[in-house]
Amino acid sequence: MNTPAAYFAAQYAAATDPWQLTRRWYEHRKYALTLAALPRPRYRVAFEPGCSVGVLTRHLARRCDRLLAADAVPYAVATATARTRDLPHVEVRCLAVPGQWPAGAFDLVVLSELLYYFDDATLWAVLDRTVGSLAPGGTVVTAHWNHRVAEHLRTGTELAAELAAVPELSLLCDVRDADFTLQTFARRHRDGSLPHSPAVTEGLV
Repeated sequence: MNTPAAYFAAQYAAATDPWQLTRRWYEHRKYALTLAALPRPRYRVAFEPGCSVGVLTRHLARRCDRLLAADAVPYAVATATARTRDLPHVEVRCLAVPGQWPAGAFDLVVLSELLYYFDDATLWAVLDRTVGSLAPGGTVVTAHWNHRVAEHLRTGTELAAELAAVPELSLLCDVRDADFTLQTFARRHRDGSLPHSPAVTEGLV
């Protein structure tokens, strides 16, 4: 069973920033590493489900021409919308994935502190939707807490094993921190090949 929706509603009812995304050094450091792990300097269109109050959203916006962020909790959506109001290329919607996955193709999908809330069937539905909406050569970045939490069905380390089993994705970067696991993947082209790295494109190798 997935983590109940009532859990998230209770978290936001108790605090405006229940996971202290704006204050914790853990979050600031993880966001910096997330951005550094992206293989491209810029993305055409990105999707960030589970955006919460939009702290990472604002960081990602600097690297994207268009960014769609989403959360299933209306309060989180309203807060993220307010946080990014001065960024016209950012849109925030109230969506519950995977059932309300947006139409269109993305060249970046960000799955940050999200996948451990899902049971096996829902997790694989999210990953199928991710792969299905990701343009060939596109990037997936994942970051998840490594410690046991009652509401989390997996740790970041356990999710890494699940992600390794997705045949369309190839691992580019793997950060195994004491507190979190952060990985980036590339969507293989239809012929099975991988996109050229920026170093190759710039003639450095």
